[in-house]
Amino acid sequence: GVQTCALPIFGPGRIHHCMRAIGLAEHAIELMTMRAQMRVAFGKPLADQGVVRERIAESRLQIEQARLLTLKAAWLMDTVGVKGAQTEISAIKVVAARAATDVIDRAIQVFGGAGVSQDTPLAMMWAHQRTLRLADGPDEVHRNAIAKQEIAEQTTVAEALSTKKG
Repeated sequence: GVQTCALPIFGPGRIHHCMRAIGLAEHAIELMTMRAQMRVAFGKPLADQGVVRERIAESRLQIEQARLLTLKAAWLMDTVGVKGAQTEISAIKVVAARAATDVIDRAIQVFGGAGVSQDTPLAMMWAHQRTLRLADGPDEVHRNAIAKQEIAEQTTVAEALSTKKG
């Protein structure tokens, strides 16, 4: 069908989008940490405040999770082909885009009003990244495909186990 013909195109393109999303998230965490070190509130730099440190830490965790899953999808694409990596390609489409929008959103929060102004690139980065969560199908479509694959795999395992017992 049409989808089978399009598979080789979608895999590399989606990985490219995910790498760009990770790059945007890296830029956002860089801006966030610089702002946190320079801005003083309540008598101390934002970087010394627990809630801001938590935002920075959560951002780093999400970036690394997205990066590792993207690397796995790329490796699978190289070793077993796009069709064999389809679940991971769908997964990174959701995970990398979500990570980037989350990290950018946290950076905006650390900047306060300046984060949504044209004084920083953050508002434009967020709008661009949020739009990409709709490109090549919304997150719900990819999560549905992942769930179908998981159900099929677990059903196969259950059937194999029930055959052994009988």
